[in-house]
Amino acid sequence: MRDPRHEVLFEPVRLGRKTMRNRFYQTPHADGLNSQFPGAEAGFRGMKAEGGWAVVNTGMTSVSPEYDHSGREVVSRIWDDADVRNWALLCDRLHEHGALAGIELMASGAHVTGYETRLPAGAVSEIPDDWLFMGSSFQMDKDDIRRVQGHYVAAANRARAAGFDIVNVMGAELVALPMTFLMSRYNQRSDEYGGSFENRSRFWLETLELVRAAVGDDCAITARMCIDTLDDSEHGIRAEHEGAGFIRLADHLVDFWDVQVGGEGNTWGKDLGPSRFYAENFQGEYVRRVRTHTMKPVVAVGRFTSPDTMVQVIRDGQQDIIGAARSSISDPFLPEKISEGRLDEIRECIGCNVCVSRVNTATRIICTQNATTGEEYRRGWHPERFTPVGNGLSRVLVVGAGPAGLECGVVLARRGVEYVHVVDAADRPGGHMEWVPRLPGLAEWARVIHHRLTLAGKLPNLTVIPRKALSADEILDYGAEIVILTTGSTWARDGLSSVTRAPLPGADAEQPHVLTPDQIMVEGKAPPGERVLVYDAEGYFMGVSLAERYAREGRRVRYVTPRSAIAPYMHHTGEDQLMIPLLVELGVELVRDHAVTAIEPGVVCGVPRLPGGRPVPWQADAIVLVTQRIPRSELYRELKARSGQWPDAGVRAVYRAGDCVSPRPQVADAIFDAHRLAREIDSPDPATPLPWVREERFIGTSDADYDSMRVLATAPSSAEAPTASRLGFSIGPRSR
Repeated sequence: MRDPRHEVLFEPVRLGRKTMRNRFYQTPHADGLNSQFPGAEAGFRGMKAEGGWAVVNTGMTSVSPEYDHSGREVVSRIWDDADVRNWALLCDRLHEHGALAGIELMASGAHVTGYETRLPAGAVSEIPDDWLFMGSSFQMDKDDIRRVQGHYVAAANRARAAGFDIVNVMGAELVALPMTFLMSRYNQRSDEYGGSFENRSRFWLETLELVRAAVGDDCAITARMCIDTLDDSEHGIRAEHEGAGFIRLADHLVDFWDVQVGGEGNTWGKDLGPSRFYAENFQGEYVRRVRTHTMKPVVAVGRFTSPDTMVQVIRDGQQDIIGAARSSISDPFLPEKISEGRLDEIRECIGCNVCVSRVNTATRIICTQNATTGEEYRRGWHPERFTPVGNGLSRVLVVGAGPAGLECGVVLARRGVEYVHVVDAADRPGGHMEWVPRLPGLAEWARVIHHRLTLAGKLPNLTVIPRKALSADEILDYGAEIVILTTGSTWARDGLSSVTRAPLPGADAEQPHVLTPDQIMVEGKAPPGERVLVYDAEGYFMGVSLAERYAREGRRVRYVTPRSAIAPYMHHTGEDQLMIPLLVELGVELVRDHAVTAIEPGVVCGVPRLPGGRPVPWQADAIVLVTQRIPRSELYRELKARSGQWPDAGVRAVYRAGDCVSPRPQVADAIFDAHRLAREIDSPDPATPLPWVREERFIGTSDADYDSMRVLATAPSSAEAPTASRLGFSIGPRSR
């Protein structure tokens, strides 16, 4: 039952001639699917409409081939009638579930690659883009401006034909042409489109007017605007000045405002707001500065996950509509769960930005919390519905209660397996995600385990048993029909990494001056002195997190990496722009492009990875080895070697999933691996993924061919189930 306090979230909101049925608005965001993969796009965004989101938007959608992002990002397109047909599939899916469909129209000026077109793009001035500096563009004259505005109008008309209800003329994140016209940082024109703020606003105002004249009777019109670029520069956009100023100028041309802060360059990570640095509603202070300058509805983002926070920002007048990208990815059914009072079942976003990272590497979106993200169409997965297990399976033992093991157990239980036990030797469930949230800034990552334990507590056929180490003999004697090993991984204690492909001389974690992340966080091992060298050959969050921890303790920290960047994967998550300045502020010495070659008490030897460099000795009381993780696969290998004993033990099969197969850079992939296995546990060969819809055009084939392959692959086996009746599932404490 819905909490009366949350009733305001389900009030309808008028957007011009359109009405959204509640206040939940999936803001425009990229997903790597888009018009090029129409089935996947409709499945992904359509799931949000099914889950109760009143408005669902596309990501930024190029209005013409001139604004080509090929190779850098998978950007949507609405270039011709073929795109219209693809987008119509999405619109139909959204309308089927009562949601309004929005499209974000984008012309990106100098922010192009031109890899597909091989041609330059029209831009505001003759200045390369901050990031895509290898792209090419030219300064538009007035005829070019009219031509590009014509592209906007043509795209808007196509959008209307496809069935979109909302047309959004994008001016967000500094990649959009209207925003580069607006900012004096980019706009160096001397004609009527440059100079004064009113002149710099002209392009966007004219474009909005033209689009509104073309489709405004049929579609609501909005502008997604960066109201503050967060760069503290007179050449940027400040909420109380240019942000509010443009809203006043354009207010008559839009039906509502879609606002955000930050952008490309040095403020990109602030726009994304990783939880390591930003709390929920982190953009609120900027939204409040512009709210009083319009009477139109305002939608804004802030990684909203708490319904109480959502109510507060509505009641306080900060905004009228709850905008969300990441929260809608993590839980497409967030509105429905709030409406039904199932708050404890909300799959809360952890703010890790792995979703963003995949899009920034020009591939498909994924999510740590939601393994079904992007798989709705190609694998037929639903985040809340599960097909009953189809092979008479009744007893499954999962060994390892980390993220993969808990995910596997939950999915199996939701599929109706009669008895599912998830057993772990540790005192508490969670695997490495039990202690990772204790690293600086990562507390919200604990939601990965909390969510799955909450679901486990509601599933009577699922039991989580900690403090129970199982040998191979005990596993075979447990009474399980299927055994799944999710035993995880451990950090290498000898310095093994992809750099040397061999142990490091002197790297022995049994010595007091050599430490690994597991020893530090699980065993409580501490460096013996003040000088700590963190050697990060992995390149993600672990090395910099431990460097931050020791710097905050007052130790003298040197961070050394063989990579050419500090924690390079954090560039894709948007965290590096905040993490690196933080480490510098804390006094951490950052050393790039150096590999550790030997370790002795008091001294660590390194060598530059660039030609011509001399070996370097570093004074250090302790070294932390963040090199690579080793799968804990010994138990799996032993059970496989004893496969001849399985029939007598009543064991049909033994599988493994997660990091004990191969340690994954992102926990999202380990969770996905276990989810996939549990979804397909009744297929003829669960160890091999079933075929999925590829949505690529091959002569003589269609998506229906893949659907047929899936049906054939999932046909129930006629093999008779074993009749073992051991009672392993009836013993042991029931723990949550």
